[in-house]
Amino acid sequence: MVAELERHYPPTWAEEWDRVGLVLGEPCVPVRRVLCVVDVVPETVAEALTADVDMIIAHHPLLLRGVSSVAPTTYKGRIIHQLIKADIALYVAHTNADVASPGVSDALAGRLGLTDLRPLQPSRPGTPAAGAGRGAGRVGRLPQPMTLTELARHAAAALPATTIGVRAAGDPQRTVRTLAVCGGAGDSFLADATAAGVDAYLTSDLRHHAAGEHLATGGPALLDATHWATERPWLDDLAELLRSAPGVEALVSDLDTDPWTVHAASPAAGDPAVDEPVADDKEPRP
Repeated sequence: MVAELERHYPPTWAEEWDRVGLVLGEPCVPVRRVLCVVDVVPETVAEALTADVDMIIAHHPLLLRGVSSVAPTTYKGRIIHQLIKADIALYVAHTNADVASPGVSDALAGRLGLTDLRPLQPSRPGTPAAGAGRGAGRVGRLPQPMTLTELARHAAAALPATTIGVRAAGDPQRTVRTLAVCGGAGDSFLADATAAGVDAYLTSDLRHHAAGEHLATGGPALLDATHWATERPWLDDLAELLRSAPGVEALVSDLDTDPWTVHAASPAAGDPAVDEPVADDKEPRP
């Protein structure tokens, strides 16, 4: 299983700061049932235990930064102890899966119906991941032109459902024909989206000042979905790849691991709840 994963997502393609590959488990032990997840959290670990899998394949590293203890009294230590006791291996494909072709952003682009794909930021020449259409994000063409408002609704319907959905920044009536996308946090590629000449850019975790300055300097319209929703589509592609191996059953977790669980929209202008004057507590009420 490890050899198959590393054939499609070589660890050398990952960023230097990343931590990918086998985290827990014996490399030579046969794997017959796997669970594909975005995040290794208590809820997805519980799902793996219930499903009786041999391995979890995660997109986000559990141990991205150094820890001084894996005691079961710690958050990550408790997860590690659970996996070891259940004899469940853990493998991570993160930025090496982001730049792969096909990879995380190809799956996102596919959900939105984009065609004529190319990397938003091609892998640097001379690096292990260079060439063959690999790189961060994707740029493509929509099936038909849409206004920004229509595109936001299209994206919200096409992506996995979340509490927050999709928000957009820019002229609501702007016509969008070409779209850049990046699974996960993509505000570091705002300049690349501008340079690509696209009409809009969809990613996640966009920050206030970065988004505002981008729009003020003539950048494409922005769409901000949740981190989990932009990366969850890749799990389907990953599972399909794994099923091509003889005797392997691949499950996909649909547990929404986005931390936001409640969304309350502001009342629209003209709503009585907005326009009704607030009573003065100093005056007697009828």
